[in-house]
Amino acid sequence: MITKLTRRVLPVITGLILTYILFPSLYHYGDYVRQTNPFSGQRSIEQTFTPTYSELACLRGGGGGHGSFPESGSGSRSESNSNKENENGHPSHFSREAFIPNIVHFIYGLANPQSHHSAGHFDFLSYLAVRAALVSLQPTILNLHYTYLSSPPSPDPGADPLSNPWIRRLAQKWPDKFKLVHHPPPPEEEGTQYAHLSDTLRLQILLEQGGIYLDIDVFAFRSFSPLLLSPGGGGRQRDTLLGYEGGSRWGLCNAVIVARPNATFIRRWLDTYENVDLEKEAWNYRSVLLPKELAEQGGRNDKSGDDVVHMGKEEETRGKEDGKDAAAKGHDVCALPPDAFFWPTWTWRHIEWMHTPLKMKEEKEFWEGQITRNGGGLFENQMAYHAWGQMAWDRYLKWLTPEVIRTKDTRFNLLVRRFLEDDL
Repeated sequence: MITKLTRRVLPVITGLILTYILFPSLYHYGDYVRQTNPFSGQRSIEQTFTPTYSELACLRGGGGGHGSFPESGSGSRSESNSNKENENGHPSHFSREAFIPNIVHFIYGLANPQSHHSAGHFDFLSYLAVRAALVSLQPTILNLHYTYLSSPPSPDPGADPLSNPWIRRLAQKWPDKFKLVHHPPPPEEEGTQYAHLSDTLRLQILLEQGGIYLDIDVFAFRSFSPLLLSPGGGGRQRDTLLGYEGGSRWGLCNAVIVARPNATFIRRWLDTYENVDLEKEAWNYRSVLLPKELAEQGGRNDKSGDDVVHMGKEEETRGKEDGKDAAAKGHDVCALPPDAFFWPTWTWRHIEWMHTPLKMKEEKEFWEGQITRNGGGLFENQMAYHAWGQMAWDRYLKWLTPEVIRTKDTRFNLLVRRFLEDDL
């Protein structure tokens, strides 16, 4: 016999069970509505664009042309190729004074995994991103800056990083190029934002050493050599290169930064982190929106007295009319077109487009042909792809294994498949 209490409790228990079962689907649908509704602003991010005169000048730099297409599974270039490059990984005709050093920097594991369970773990996909940089960029050194990197994750910053099988694999296969750089843990303070710690650390590293900084979910597809020599040409050398995010060019994203040591723009950017309450700002203000603002304000702290390029239509028109790049005036930052690093974008539809299976053989062959023709990318200007781990992880990235990438044909898998080794 059903008691009065049972009749009251049973619906509550049933509701809790249904909520537990249906929550992932409800959350997914809610996230879909939040991101794709007409007021989300994502249509603006997705809008089509045409690379400008200034952007293409920055992209092609002093070297021009595309880098070579590394062979699938290759760990190094052939001897005939390496003989054409100097010890810094640049073509031998690059002058020592002009180029940005071909040093690659990644940052991972700044947060204590015991107190920050969302800190993540250096996994297969992290390994693949680092390997893509080693194969495609052929750096003199690749530095992985870290605090916590062991496996299983340990709160001890002194735990051996080589206990992580993916770290151990990189160290064994690239002993002369792959270097681990340990950073002591920051003070554990309430409100510490580790994303901002990573933001400032990358700027400090580049200010001191220069080179190429990549987020751990960035996959490099071809040599950055055109970016490393006299970016933008025009008789003056800018010291920093950044890529636009979104077709609307709403910001310059810090997931890929190319810079000379002691770069003026990097110093100005780093200075903005002093004496500010980061908790009161939008999470991406200083990493995406502020760099564009700084570029548009001008490099008035530069000793040359020149302003940085103002990336507007007026500059673009004048550059075309005069046959000169508006960026050739001694500016301290070079802005690359959105499709250099950050296209497709982080929006719901773009991420879905990258990971939707290609069901037709003709479609797969078309994109394979595009990748071959474009030196490794889906598009002519694509040098790397930011996989937008924060937005794509739960939906797609966390399910990727060597077998899935090898056998499931999506645009993303086609892009990174050549970095898989046969023994994975």
